[in-house]
Amino acid sequence: MVTTKTDSNIKKAEVVDLTFGYTEKNVLNKISMPIYQNKVTALIGPSGCGKTTLLRCFNRMHDLYGEVRYNGEIKLYPDDINILARDIDPIEVRMKIGMVFQKPNPFPKSIYENISYGLKVRGVKKKSYIDDKVEDSLKKAGLWNEVSDRLHSSATSLSGGQQQRLCIARALATEPDLLLLDEPTSALDPISTAHIEELVTELKKSVTLLMVTHNLHQAARTADYTAFMYLGDLVEFGESSQIFTNPKEQKTENYITGRFG
Repeated sequence: MVTTKTDSNIKKAEVVDLTFGYTEKNVLNKISMPIYQNKVTALIGPSGCGKTTLLRCFNRMHDLYGEVRYNGEIKLYPDDINILARDIDPIEVRMKIGMVFQKPNPFPKSIYENISYGLKVRGVKKKSYIDDKVEDSLKKAGLWNEVSDRLHSSATSLSGGQQQRLCIARALATEPDLLLLDEPTSALDPISTAHIEELVTELKKSVTLLMVTHNLHQAARTADYTAFMYLGDLVEFGESSQIFTNPKEQKTENYITGRFG
C-alpha cells in the first residue's frame, strides 16, 4: 500500500491491520489507513472489493448478522478506543458513529420526530434543547428553509433528495464523531446529487466523513483523501489529487482509467 505523508492533519480514526470475515472466509485483508479529522475520505473500487464491508466495520453493523471475525483494530481518537474490542458495546459505537445509507430511509414519523429520535433514545428530555438541535441539524443538512413550516408533516412526503438530507440531519443530531456515507447519491437524480455533494463539502467543517462511492468523479470532487480497494486489499491510499492524477500503483491507474471495474 502507498500512503501520502500529511503531518499537519490530525487523525480522527485509524484502521490498523484489520482482517474481517464470516466463518472461514476473509473479506478484508490486513487493512491499515488513517481517517483525518474534518476531512472527507472516499473508498473506491470495483463491486465486491470490500468498500461497504470496511465502512460497516466502523459501526459494528456486521455484528447484527451472525458470527463474524475481526482481527486488528479500528481506533477512535482522541480517546484511543478500539471500537472492535470485545468489551466495547456495539450500541455505544453506533451512538458515536452515524451512518447514511444508499437509499433514503426516513422513519415513518414526522420530520421533527425523525431528527429528535436519537436524542430521545439518549435520554434527552428538555424540549427547548431538542428544538434547537432539530433546527441546527436541519440547517447543517441544508433542509431547514424547505421544511421549517412543516416539521410535523410526514417525512415520507419529502422528495428523494430531501429525504436523504433528512437522514443526514438525523445522523448529525447526536453529534457523531464520524459520519459514514454508503453511496449516498446512487438513488438520486443529478440535481439532488449535486446538493448532497455540496453538503458533504460543507459538513466537513463540523464532522469527519468516510464515504463509499462508485462515482470516481464524485470522489475526485468531494474527497480530500481516497482509498482504492481491490479484492479485499487496500491497494493505495493518498490525497485525492494524487490518487486521481498520479497514482503510484498500476492497479489504481488501471481502475481510474477504466481498464477494469
